[in-house]
Amino acid sequence: MKRSVLLNAELSRLVAAMGHGDLLVIGDAGLPVPRGVRVVDLAVTRGIPGVFDVLDAVLAEMVVERSALAEEAGADLAGRFRARQIGAVALMPHDALKAGMAEARAVVRTGEFTPYANICLYAGVAF
Repeated sequence: MKRSVLLNAELSRLVAAMGHGDLLVIGDAGLPVPRGVRVVDLAVTRGIPGVFDVLDAVLAEMVVERSALAEEAGADLAGRFRARQIGAVALMPHDALKAGMAEARAVVRTGEFTPYANICLYAGVAF
Protein backbone atom coordinates (compact mmCIF):
# COMPACT_ATOMS: atom_id res chain seq x y z
CA MET A 1 0.00 0.00 0.00
CA LYS A 2 1.23 3.50 -0.82
CA ARG A 3 2.38 5.84 1.92
CA SER A 4 1.69 9.05 0.10
CA VAL A 5 -1.50 11.10 0.22
CA LEU A 6 -2.94 10.07 -3.15
CA LEU A 7 -4.38 6.57 -2.71
CA ASN A 8 -6.81 6.34 -5.66
CA ALA A 9 -5.04 3.94 -8.03
CA GLU A 10 -6.43 5.38 -11.26
CA LEU A 11 -5.65 8.97 -10.30
CA SER A 12 -2.19 8.03 -9.02
CA ARG A 13 -1.35 6.28 -12.33
CA LEU A 14 -2.61 9.28 -14.26
CA VAL A 15 -0.44 11.76 -12.36
CA ALA A 16 2.60 9.47 -12.69
CA ALA A 17 2.11 9.26 -16.48
CA MET A 18 1.81 13.02 -17.07
CA GLY A 19 4.52 14.88 -18.94
CA HIS A 20 5.57 18.53 -19.02
CA GLY A 21 2.68 20.70 -20.16
CA ASP A 22 0.02 17.98 -19.93
CA LEU A 23 -3.37 19.18 -18.71
CA LEU A 24 -5.37 17.69 -15.85
CA VAL A 25 -8.75 19.23 -14.97
CA ILE A 26 -10.35 18.89 -11.55
CA GLY A 27 -13.98 19.85 -11.76
CA ASP A 28 -17.24 20.17 -9.95
CA ALA A 29 -20.04 17.62 -10.29
CA GLY A 30 -21.70 19.43 -13.18
CA LEU A 31 -18.71 20.18 -15.42
CA PRO A 32 -19.41 18.79 -18.91
CA VAL A 33 -16.57 16.64 -20.25
CA PRO A 34 -15.75 16.72 -23.97
CA ARG A 35 -16.25 13.47 -25.87
CA GLY A 36 -13.18 11.28 -25.88
CA VAL A 37 -11.60 12.82 -22.77
CA ARG A 38 -10.94 10.36 -19.97
CA VAL A 39 -12.99 10.85 -16.79
CA VAL A 40 -11.86 9.82 -13.33
CA ASP A 41 -15.18 9.95 -11.48
CA LEU A 42 -14.68 10.36 -7.75
CA ALA A 43 -18.10 11.87 -7.00
CA VAL A 44 -19.95 9.99 -4.28
CA THR A 45 -22.65 12.42 -3.19
CA ARG A 46 -23.22 16.17 -2.97
CA GLY A 47 -20.00 17.70 -1.66
CA ILE A 48 -18.09 14.43 -1.30
CA PRO A 49 -15.32 14.63 -2.17
CA GLY A 50 -14.95 18.39 -2.44
CA VAL A 51 -12.81 19.93 -5.15
CA PHE A 52 -10.23 21.17 -2.63
CA ASP A 53 -9.94 17.72 -1.02
CA VAL A 54 -9.07 16.26 -4.41
CA LEU A 55 -6.87 19.19 -5.42
CA ASP A 56 -4.80 18.92 -2.24
CA ALA A 57 -4.27 15.18 -2.75
CA VAL A 58 -3.23 15.69 -6.39
CA LEU A 59 -0.89 18.57 -5.50
CA ALA A 60 0.87 16.29 -3.01
CA GLU A 61 2.21 14.33 -6.00
CA MET A 62 1.98 16.61 -9.05
CA VAL A 63 4.31 19.44 -10.01
CA VAL A 64 2.13 22.23 -11.42
CA GLU A 65 3.71 24.83 -13.67
CA ARG A 66 0.60 26.91 -14.31
CA SER A 67 -3.16 26.74 -13.95
CA ALA A 68 -6.37 28.26 -15.24
CA LEU A 69 -9.66 29.22 -13.63
CA ALA A 70 -12.93 30.60 -14.93
CA GLU A 71 -13.36 34.35 -14.51
CA GLU A 72 -16.85 33.60 -13.25
CA ALA A 73 -15.45 31.78 -10.21
CA GLY A 74 -15.23 35.06 -8.33
CA ALA A 75 -12.59 36.44 -5.99
CA ASP A 76 -13.32 34.22 -2.96
CA LEU A 77 -13.17 30.93 -4.86
CA ALA A 78 -10.17 32.08 -6.92
CA GLY A 79 -8.41 33.05 -3.70
CA ARG A 80 -8.95 29.57 -2.26
CA PHE A 81 -7.38 28.06 -5.39
CA ARG A 82 -4.49 30.55 -5.42
CA ALA A 83 -3.64 29.72 -1.79
CA ARG A 84 -2.24 26.44 -3.12
CA GLN A 85 0.84 25.61 -5.20
CA ILE A 86 -0.78 25.98 -8.63
CA GLY A 87 1.80 28.13 -10.42
CA ALA A 88 0.87 31.19 -12.45
CA VAL A 89 -2.91 31.48 -12.68
CA ALA A 90 -4.70 32.50 -15.88
CA LEU A 91 -8.31 33.64 -15.74
CA MET A 92 -10.52 32.95 -18.73
CA PRO A 93 -14.22 32.87 -19.57
CA HIS A 94 -15.87 29.63 -18.47
CA ASP A 95 -16.73 28.76 -22.07
CA ALA A 96 -13.05 29.06 -23.05
CA LEU A 97 -12.06 26.86 -20.11
CA LYS A 98 -14.57 24.21 -21.21
CA ALA A 99 -13.34 24.38 -24.82
CA GLY A 100 -9.71 23.92 -23.69
CA MET A 101 -10.65 20.76 -21.83
CA ALA A 102 -10.66 18.89 -25.15
CA GLU A 103 -6.84 18.76 -24.79
CA ALA A 104 -6.90 17.33 -21.25
CA ARG A 105 -5.31 14.00 -20.39
CA ALA A 106 -8.28 13.58 -18.05
CA VAL A 107 -11.00 15.33 -16.09
CA VAL A 108 -11.43 14.42 -12.44
CA ARG A 109 -15.09 14.73 -11.40
CA THR A 110 -15.67 15.57 -7.76
CA GLY A 111 -18.85 15.85 -5.73
CA GLU A 112 -18.40 19.63 -5.52
CA PHE A 113 -21.60 21.65 -5.93
CA THR A 114 -20.02 25.13 -5.90
CA PRO A 115 -20.53 26.81 -9.29
CA TYR A 116 -17.32 27.28 -11.33
CA ALA A 117 -15.21 25.24 -8.87
CA ASN A 118 -13.04 23.92 -11.71
CA ILE A 119 -9.31 24.16 -12.21
CA CYS A 120 -7.00 23.34 -15.09
CA LEU A 121 -3.57 22.15 -13.94
CA TYR A 122 -0.67 22.10 -16.39
CA ALA A 123 2.14 19.76 -15.37
CA GLY A 124 5.58 21.10 -14.68
CA VAL A 125 8.81 19.23 -14.10
CA ALA A 126 10.57 18.39 -10.85
CA PHE A 127 14.01 19.37 -12.16
